[in-house]
Amino acid sequence: MGRKILLENIDKEGIERFDVYRKHGGYTALEKALKLTPDEVTEEVKKSGMRGRGGAGFPTGMKWSFLDKKSNNPRYLICNADESEPGTFKDRYLIEKLPHLLVEGLIISSYALGVNTCYIYVRGEFKYLIGILNKAICEANANKFLGKNILNTGYSLDIHVHSGAGAYICGEETAQIESLEGKRGNPRIKPPFPALKGLYDCPTVVNNVETLAAVVPIISMGGEEYAKIGTGRSTGTKLISASGHINRPGVYEIEMNISVEEFLMSDEYCGGMKNGKPLKAVIAGGSSVPILPAHLILKTANGENRMMTYESLADGGFATGTMLGSGGFIAYDEDSCIVRNTWNLTRFYHHESCGQCSPCREGTGWMERVLHRLENGEGRMHDIDLLTNISKNIEGNTICPLGDAAAWPVASAIRHFRDEFEFHVKNPGIVKNIKHGSLKKYTV
Repeated sequence: MGRKILLENIDKEGIERFDVYRKHGGYTALEKALKLTPDEVTEEVKKSGMRGRGGAGFPTGMKWSFLDKKSNNPRYLICNADESEPGTFKDRYLIEKLPHLLVEGLIISSYALGVNTCYIYVRGEFKYLIGILNKAICEANANKFLGKNILNTGYSLDIHVHSGAGAYICGEETAQIESLEGKRGNPRIKPPFPALKGLYDCPTVVNNVETLAAVVPIISMGGEEYAKIGTGRSTGTKLISASGHINRPGVYEIEMNISVEEFLMSDEYCGGMKNGKPLKAVIAGGSSVPILPAHLILKTANGENRMMTYESLADGGFATGTMLGSGGFIAYDEDSCIVRNTWNLTRFYHHESCGQCSPCREGTGWMERVLHRLENGEGRMHDIDLLTNISKNIEGNTICPLGDAAAWPVASAIRHFRDEFEFHVKNPGIVKNIKHGSLKKYTV
């Protein structure tokens, strides 16, 4: 069995309540942290080597060290709970089942950063989570672990829960800051970065739910011990949201030293492919990362086992690799239509584009229309190269990464499954009649 440090107590009855969480060791990491200096807490996070669990994978301790501590302005910590990436649902699971783990992580992190006001920005569709979070915050306040003069240490912190309005773009940290300030959620041009000028033009750190929750075990066991879990620069454990054509969809905590094949096929995790059908492709890190065919997701271009790590999944660059991203692992069986899947993703990104940048605003719409043509048997052969050209003109030419997120799935789908796109052009009659049946019997 893989080691669990975030989900260790997930099955304990009533663990969402303060008394039960406390009984199972809750808030002892906070008590330990408050005996250290803020810089010593930050140093433990640095030693852990933990990379941000929201998608970019930037080292958390290093990000914290960028915070402007010379400014006389207040500092803020924002917990990004705007989990809108298709295929990703781990943060929702953490909040629902272990709200006090997040609250404890927020208090420790705020203490390390010298923050006295913290915000949890919750995705608009997660309204039921707001009550869960507010209850946990009230319980922590009532037991003197939050509020004024926490545990008589002289440190004070207020945590506020803020609901978004269901905009994917607000998962980007500067768009989230704009939204918190009551403005339209448009990403900001950087620099300046939030560490210098963030919320209300004050120094701000934005971390996602899993990242902040992981601070608790880091302090409990020590940064060096945490770094021994995993491998290389992929230290600790990672929550994976597994879905698609697998026997056991759900949220799994993995040590980052197992292979993709083990994660996919073992009964401890995904339990193999549904109905025993062969694997066709995998999106490893949420809808915004490149899709890989079965032979490349299981093995690297050098024939080595592909591992569930930041480095191994990225091996070979986008030509033969992908990204761990937010950990949204989606498996597709042999009957899946890659063109239909790509069109569906592009519809999402077109709808969610804030419209601030022309390449994204116009390009996502163009890609959606071209893919719609292909999927409905009206495509032309030059449409395939047109899609590649559009994606290249979007990538790297926008203020925020949403443009890249929209371009990469399209470019990788054509790179690895061009024959399927060509089949859609050459066989319009068949394509029009296939809605939810097997594409495989026609293409092999």
